[in-house]
Amino acid sequence: MSMVAASGELRRVFAAFDQDDDGKISAGELRLCMKAATGEDMPADDVRALMASADADGDGLLDEEEFVRLAAEVLEADEEEEDRRRWLREAFGMYEMEGSGCITALSLKLMLAKLGAHRDIAECQAMICRFDLDGDGVLSFREFETMMMA
Repeated sequence: MSMVAASGELRRVFAAFDQDDDGKISAGELRLCMKAATGEDMPADDVRALMASADADGDGLLDEEEFVRLAAEVLEADEEEEDRRRWLREAFGMYEMEGSGCITALSLKLMLAKLGAHRDIAECQAMICRFDLDGDGVLSFREFETMMMA
């Protein structure tokens, strides 16, 4: 979505969030809308912190420009997270060669050899063991993600 299209969509969202039509979003309105959007109650302290981070004029309310700027930052962070997860999925797929949905000691050994890092199977098992959170002897995607973030 282009920034112009996103901005127009965010302005419509602002209008929906601005329940009393005063041209500003209060902490209460933001909290209600976050609950509607996520299905979860956002703690009041988190709402205050979010408001403070975006409230450029310090009036305790978000005008349309402040809201659009805040929402664009949140959307950008979401896109970065999606890109990171896509990259991790691709990397996981390179190590998970046997179609089993997990990384085994053998698949790790084979991929490391392709990368020029020759390890014996015992070393690969030890590497897996460090991040094998459920003790099944292989790495799931979630465990691989934990390993890559370590």
